Amino acid sequence: MDLGLKDRVYIVTGATRGLGLASARELAADGAKVLLTGRDEKRAADAAAELGPNAAGVAADNSDPEAAERLVATARERFGRLDGILISVGGPAPGFAADNTDAQWSAAFESVFLGAVRLARAAAAELGEGGVIGFVLSGSVHEPIPGLTISNGLRPGLAGFAKSLSLELGPRGIRVVGLLPARIDTDRVRELDALSGDVEAARAGHESRIPLRRYGTPEEFGRTAAFLLSPAASYLTGVMLPVDGGSRHGF
Repeated sequence: MDLGLKDRVYIVTGATRGLGLASARELAADGAKVLLTGRDEKRAADAAAELGPNAAGVAADNSDPEAAERLVATARERFGRLDGILISVGGPAPGFAADNTDAQWSAAFESVFLGAVRLARAAAAELGEGGVIGFVLSGSVHEPIPGLTISNGLRPGLAGFAKSLSLELGPRGIRVVGLLPARIDTDRVRELDALSGDVEAARAGHESRIPLRRYGTPEEFGRTAAFLLSPAASYLTGVMLPVDGGSRHGF
């Protein structure tokens, strides 16, 4: 199936590892041009080099108020246009309500929430008909995850923003989509499993509750993201798609 990605231009944030990198890799593999970002300039450049000549890497922190406009301008200057953005950011600090500090909440809000809002606004101002804005969120949009209280507080609100944005941008032909990963085998998830003190037992426990009985791979997530961002998904907007092996049991 031709996703129609050839020569389309996307920004992918948080793309030096994990789900962001997997998504950028699949976009580039199908012919898209990708501007990928990460906080570390060298890691961003290395990730772009791995993807080939149609990728460029720049250092950017989603919490920086000037990052959004700068990234949109860079994509335009480097590739001549912008067709979409995938907003991915590292998960906030784990912990429970009694343990998380005001500083952790503030940092997470700036990066996970307000940074994403700024990026979406800047992209929306640049995109034309056929453009797309994607958010990498979490299964916590639907159900809180024990030990991730900050994420549980911020991700549903960001999903609400994305749904509102889909209504506002729909008449302009711009789509807004969300992806809700659960146990995908990334460094972040392995770090969370390690908090239990027994990584293997934690993973086995999680896998036993996943209908497919395994963690997803970054490549599986990346392919799903590439499809949702592509013209092949041109009549999908406002959707929050679980990428979780069936972990969400509700309709």
